[in-house]
Amino acid sequence: MQINERFKNKTAIVTGGADGIGKAIALRLGLEGARLAIFDINRERLEKTAKEFGEKGIEAKAYLTDISSEAQVAEAVSAVEKNYHQIDILVHAAGIVGPTSTKITEYSTNDFENIYRVNLKGTFLITKYTLKVMEKSGEGRILLFASMAGKEGNPGMIGYSSAKAGVIGLVKGAAKEFATTHITINGIAPAVIKTAMNEDTSPEQLAYMVAKIPMQRLGTVEEVAAMACFIVSDENSFSTGFIYDISGGRATY
Repeated sequence: MQINERFKNKTAIVTGGADGIGKAIALRLGLEGARLAIFDINRERLEKTAKEFGEKGIEAKAYLTDISSEAQVAEAVSAVEKNYHQIDILVHAAGIVGPTSTKITEYSTNDFENIYRVNLKGTFLITKYTLKVMEKSGEGRILLFASMAGKEGNPGMIGYSSAKAGVIGLVKGAAKEFATTHITINGIAPAVIKTAMNEDTSPEQLAYMVAKIPMQRLGTVEEVAAMACFIVSDENSFSTGFIYDISGGRATY
């Protein structure tokens, strides 16, 4: 597939960009011309990815950031603005799965709070502070990662399902707040994608989720990256507040 320059002269923040889906999206954005600000909590992977991208001729800066910390998010976003004077794109892919194959009656409150802190509070924080920068130019594209679990609810994953449902609500509410600007806010709801994060999912839980996919396979990070990059491109100008499915046919609404 020929790579064009859809994102030339654009600055993109990608959270969770050191590995998995986030890394695949960052790579494609970079290959299509974007300057990258990669946020991640894993220093080793973050530095390795930034170096790897640099060797490919992609401009990429690493920002060690705990997405659930307001102080760290505010500082990192401010640093990106200082370095590049603009933020054109945000792809928020950072997140955790938490316990799987665990009934709500056995799900610890600490685990639930941790899922909320990273997956929902983190989404709120990165969206809030990025929008403050985008408001200055009046333009931007934001893509937040939800999940099929947030739309349909996965049993045994009550924390993850709840937090991702919250992300869907955040997308729809924030998008309406900025609908009269040139800032769009959309979400994407993957089914099971083949990533290292699946290593923390129990075989029973994974089998349950794959069985619900009519294509009977896992999605790939490259497939997610292709859709994500369209969503945050200038081509996608009349879509906001929408949750895009990438589910191999699982989506029912």
